[in-house]
Amino acid sequence: MALELETERLRVRGWRPEDTEDALATYGVADVTGWLTPETDRIGDVDAMRAVLVAWTEAQQNLEAPRGRWAIERRTDGVVVGGLAIRLLPPYDQDLEISFQLRPDAWGRGYATEAAFALIGWALGQPDVEELFAVARPDNEPAIATARRLGLEWVGETDKYYGRTLWVYRIRAGDLATDPLIALPDPDRRG
Repeated sequence: MALELETERLRVRGWRPEDTEDALATYGVADVTGWLTPETDRIGDVDAMRAVLVAWTEAQQNLEAPRGRWAIERRTDGVVVGGLAIRLLPPYDQDLEISFQLRPDAWGRGYATEAAFALIGWALGQPDVEELFAVARPDNEPAIATARRLGLEWVGETDKYYGRTLWVYRIRAGDLATDPLIALPDPDRRG
């Protein structure tokens, strides 16, 4: 499934082999991968990152919308500043998780919020998709702040996913249409 979404500053699109260096600037950094759920080892080199991108690209073809992995590309210069994913949460039969990762030099510019908001809008417009979840460790303040800026509501704490205690946030399709506080994020707002 080829997906391309554009926001004021960003493009959400499929991963490409030529994204390897930029992807490594995100997934090759322990300060990023150490917060992922499940916790993931940082990718150590260009060859390993290229192999991961190939695997993601091949898997994408067989995933049912809205599941997948996408690059976040800055429109002004084509630099990939991070990634987004929508996947099934364990036990992998019902709950869809949205996740977002940014390279450290892109933190604090609102990119995660802007890109994830576009992806959420698209995903919640897919048939039979009524809600999305985000999970974060209770001490992952940046992820929690982003979930809140996106309009996700805190629904509780659980150890159901990934064998660790996580805070769970949720957004439903109806929230986008009825909540006047949920609007496209201001690109000048930090986060």
